[in-house]
Amino acid sequence: MTNHPLGRRRAALTRAAFVAAPLCMLAYGAIRLSDPDHGPGPAWSAGHIALLAGVLQFAVILPALRRLTGPARGAARLGAGAATLLGLVGALAVVAQAVIDLVVGFRAADRPEMARLFEEIQSHPGVLPAVYTVGPMLFYVGLIWLLIHLAVQRRVSPWRPVMVLLGTATTAVSLDLLPLGALFFTAALLPLSLPLTTRPDRREPSSVTP
Repeated sequence: MTNHPLGRRRAALTRAAFVAAPLCMLAYGAIRLSDPDHGPGPAWSAGHIALLAGVLQFAVILPALRRLTGPARGAARLGAGAATLLGLVGALAVVAQAVIDLVVGFRAADRPEMARLFEEIQSHPGVLPAVYTVGPMLFYVGLIWLLIHLAVQRRVSPWRPVMVLLGTATTAVSLDLLPLGALFFTAALLPLSLPLTTRPDRREPSSVTP
């Protein structure tokens, strides 16, 4: 790790992101379960603030994973770059979704009015696929692709992309399973905070202390 102040600050932010991102997912899932009406109200707002915070942490994690791939060349370099770009575009879509959900929650007085506002927003051409269906999936595709790339390079253990895939599949089955999906993400990402902020040319240790 570099001794430069900016390098130390970036390393600290990266470590924090690997801890905070899955925990924010867990918080969002738990808050959502506590709100059977799913908004509007304090629970809706708090949950989506946690979601927004988590996605912003993943915007730090994705480039960190890209840096871990090291000085790859050719197809490997292009693949890692494409995976990072896809993940960031998907993260941006989730950010847009969270912001829209927050605005709708603040503006609406009850659930029917929320439904009306959502329908009004989603009726604009391109909004539904970009923000609610196709766009967010790019985040998961990019993240899993990067972890598979690192596993092939033997820079991370093969079970890490499997854990993220399980977390993604669990969440896709039902948003009520978000806390379980967040635990899969936590298992995959939390132990990576230390090796990802040390030397990028080192392989992942066989045993990493979170």
